[in-house]
Amino acid sequence: MTGALPLYIVDAFADRPFAGNPAAVVPLEEWLPDEVLQGIAAEHNLSETAFVVAEPEGLSLRWFTPTVEVPLCGHATLAAAFVLATERGLAPPFAFRTRSGELRVTREDGLYVLDFPANPPVRTNAPPGLAGALGATPREVWKGRDWIAVFDDAATVRALAPDHARLAALPGEDARTIATAPGDGGADVVSRYFAAKIGIPEDPVTGAAHVQLVPLWAARLDKDRLTCVQASRRGGTLHCRLAGDRVLMAGAARLYARGEIVAISS
Repeated sequence: MTGALPLYIVDAFADRPFAGNPAAVVPLEEWLPDEVLQGIAAEHNLSETAFVVAEPEGLSLRWFTPTVEVPLCGHATLAAAFVLATERGLAPPFAFRTRSGELRVTREDGLYVLDFPANPPVRTNAPPGLAGALGATPREVWKGRDWIAVFDDAATVRALAPDHARLAALPGEDARTIATAPGDGGADVVSRYFAAKIGIPEDPVTGAAHVQLVPLWAARLDKDRLTCVQASRRGGTLHCRLAGDRVLMAGAARLYARGEIVAISS
């Protein structure tokens, strides 16, 4: 049996409790077997659980949904940096070794700033069934890592009531879909993110979506600084900047809970 493990739950991209995207963060002294990491994430049943280990080469970071390990996650990276800075006595900047290369997190003006690789999408044809699954027909469809459905106005995106089972059946190994439109209420961009195929019907706030959205909207709006609102029920705001082939995403975080995972079979 493994002894008690520290556990933190953080609301990321949030300036108040019960907003943004909750992530579990579990600092480890060494890596546990993958099936144990996946079991912990399934037990938490949050969109992501982040595991971080201080290795001789530096900080290593991995992310798991309730069903799979993913190669990139923004909000759980922010949550991990927040925990290291506020709960574990380490000082930013942080450089995390991940499956997506080195990801850096700094702190500026009270916000945590993620430095991620951009993933510019390309315009494409809609996959069969996309409009029916979303319940509305997008004006354009783009493809980066995910399907991106572009609508004319934020109200349409906010009103979507998708069929998550049909979205999960779209082509692609992970079949994740972003709905987006020009922003309202002072935001430049509004979006929502659906990923039922990997155990997340709707993700509250998604950094990995914005490495695709920011290049798209920066070109369309002819500006490199964007205020992006993810219009989920919880909601969240990302202050983004396109910097060459990188996307910088800044946001706040709030600690929701700290505790222990008391015993795990390893």
